[in-house]
Amino acid sequence: MSRTARAFWLGAPGQGEIRSVPVPTPGPGEVLIRTRYSGVSRGTETLVFTGHVPSGQYSAMRAPFQEGDFPAPVKYGYLSVGVVEQGPAELCGRTVFCLHPHQTAYVVPAEAVVVVPEQVPAARAVLAGTVETAVNALWDEPPLVGDRVTVVGAGMVGAAVAALLARFPGVRVQLVDVVPARAALAGALGVGFAAPADAAAGRDLVVHASATSAGLRRCLELVASEGTVLELSWYGDREVTLPLGGEFHTGRLTLRSSQVGRVAPARRGRRSLTDRLALALDLLADPVFDALLTGESRFAELPDVLPRLADGHLPALCHLITYDGE
Repeated sequence: MSRTARAFWLGAPGQGEIRSVPVPTPGPGEVLIRTRYSGVSRGTETLVFTGHVPSGQYSAMRAPFQEGDFPAPVKYGYLSVGVVEQGPAELCGRTVFCLHPHQTAYVVPAEAVVVVPEQVPAARAVLAGTVETAVNALWDEPPLVGDRVTVVGAGMVGAAVAALLARFPGVRVQLVDVVPARAALAGALGVGFAAPADAAAGRDLVVHASATSAGLRRCLELVASEGTVLELSWYGDREVTLPLGGEFHTGRLTLRSSQVGRVAPARRGRRSLTDRLALALDLLADPVFDALLTGESRFAELPDVLPRLADGHLPALCHLITYDGE
């Protein structure tokens, strides 16, 4: 016997809608989750919403419980926190995180959820996917004690990376963004701030998360000789132009990508995807991450919220979606 839930679907690029969907009775090894919160990952989800996923990346960009196909219709999302209502006894009543689209209730395999630690508020737990990306990035390119590190782009991912870097002994962190108001965010995270033109040069590591060509070019200008620029941005179908003459070669610079779809090579074989996600949830016990939650709307408002996030009329890092009363 199945019940009905409501789910957010992208009916066509730029047009979201709420649909009724069936929710089956959970079988052995499955859990039924009632959603409490989900988060909108402004960078990736707005690219999906506007139909800018490159055709060659349709398979790579599939979310774990996505339905439909890019560009649309598609049910997409991956930051969901809810309560287990049916399933194994050890999970019933527990608050869990799942990489699931925006939906009021759903059934997934029990191994697809990770229990949220008691010291982590459920609303903050929606950031687990973002902090997981930051963890993977710093597994890809871990700083050394005393390093000078710059993060260019103070969005969700850049801010999460800066928050983790602030914990490293002796590491001096500068967060760089074109929006002057992001200085307050940097202060909340415990790191320095600068506009791109004023950013410090000679950095041992520069992490790029602005998803702009200008930001990546500035990263190459800021990194020290034989230093590394770690690229976390996802550009969708936009092309990026870089000046790779001059200092790029004479300075023996490294431009390296990091992507959360697989565990970083330095940890692969020793850490699983579940291990990495559980670590991200443990790190979210720190209330400093509340600075990344910058807006809130009800689930029923999501079709109106995503267009405003996509066009910048609703500025946000992680926009929280609430499900109370749904």
